[in-house]
Amino acid sequence: MFDPWLSRILLSIAALANTSVWSDEGGSGIDRDGEVRHQAIAAMEKATAFFSEQVARHGGYVYLYTADLQQRWGEGEATEDQIWVQPPGTPTVGLAFLEAYDATKSPQYLAVATRAGEALVYGQLVSGGWANCIDFDPQGERVARYRHGRGRGRNHSSLDDGQTQSALTFLIRLDKALDHQHAAIAEAIRTGLDALYDAQFPHGGFPQGWDGPVPQDIVPQPASYPPYDWRTEGRIKNYWDMPTINDNVPGYVAETLITAIHTMGEQRAEAALRKLGDFLVLVQMPAPQSGWAQQYDFDMHPIWARKFEPPAIASDETQEVIETLMTIYEVTGDAKYLEPIPRALRWLEESLLPDGRLARYYELHTNRPLYMRRQGDRYDLTYDDTNLPDHYAWKIGSRIERLSRTYERLRTAHNVNLTPPRVPTVDQVRRIIDRLDSQGRWIETFDGQRLPGQPKLSRGQLYLSSETFAKNITTLARYVAATTDSPAEQ
Repeated sequence: MFDPWLSRILLSIAALANTSVWSDEGGSGIDRDGEVRHQAIAAMEKATAFFSEQVARHGGYVYLYTADLQQRWGEGEATEDQIWVQPPGTPTVGLAFLEAYDATKSPQYLAVATRAGEALVYGQLVSGGWANCIDFDPQGERVARYRHGRGRGRNHSSLDDGQTQSALTFLIRLDKALDHQHAAIAEAIRTGLDALYDAQFPHGGFPQGWDGPVPQDIVPQPASYPPYDWRTEGRIKNYWDMPTINDNVPGYVAETLITAIHTMGEQRAEAALRKLGDFLVLVQMPAPQSGWAQQYDFDMHPIWARKFEPPAIASDETQEVIETLMTIYEVTGDAKYLEPIPRALRWLEESLLPDGRLARYYELHTNRPLYMRRQGDRYDLTYDDTNLPDHYAWKIGSRIERLSRTYERLRTAHNVNLTPPRVPTVDQVRRIIDRLDSQGRWIETFDGQRLPGQPKLSRGQLYLSSETFAKNITTLARYVAATTDSPAEQ
């Protein structure tokens, strides 16, 4: 399954301080004569040439490909005219190209990043954001109502899984690399940011997506428990129009706003970021269940989303909100964004399962771990954690220890870099170089693991991954950047 931390790292590159420290900690071997650095540069060039010339379609990318490039997957199988916006699709690959460009200043990387940016511009919706897919076939099944007028159908800009946010973050960074000389990209950024600002509710939260103006008559109020039987009442059909925390909507939005602040000096982005932080503080549930729900109504009660996503205190979202609040504090320096964190960490600690993991959901009031049992298309609530549906993460890993350490560092000393770029070791770089084949591919073998898009692969089948490509290019680029002024280069 796609690691959300990779996307988060890629999305936050513009907002984080870069490092020029050359470190070989954690690995053996020293690149004394610069040989590994030169090999890394050659590997980046070769892999980028293959991926941009053979894998790309219309300048963009999907998640996965069979090794012969005959089948492609985003969220489901993709046609030759479809590219994906949602990570790890086109923006994720584009950000990796920009990492390579920053490290080498080679025009090759800026050219292919620009083609990816132009592909995203093509797919920007009339509503100002992006859907998860762009279909270049005017008659295609996933075509939408694009700003350029050559589309039709849906006009729903989505914040789900970082779709609009990743597109904007990449385009903002690309615009800077292009010295603001690409008018269409600059216009897409302005349109997208204005649409994002307009999608923010008065209390600072965001919906999962929008196709028009969002309500502006909402009265901000603290989160509270539903005054009705949440098991059977209070369902909202268009839950995606409600304030959303699920799928890390606030975290992705925060990173986009921070990119706009640091790269563009966008004052409106800083105001929106503070409002978002205020919303997250406001919707923390009352003690002792001091976490966050996935979805709220306008009265700030937890509500159902999909039929297997009940109103509950959600551990994964709580951990993500803690990360987002610390990020907002890092930018603003306002301690009110740290204030909810100790209570949330205490709730997480008290909610650990015997195996050290966390249940995804905890029942309102009782805090009992809550699961679902599936019967066909029907889902029933249960406390039994056996025979759970396998399409969803009902239990997740705990990040309590790492979150607690970061909180303590922030609390005692400002200007802590929450996710500092780690300089790759020589051994890590050599392994990546050694895995690159003669065509410039990082080939992987399907072993039954869950992959983004859930492709129809057979065990042992060979495939290519945009996530792996982006991760490897980023690692090589960071090594090259970090060793530019190393003793071997002097």
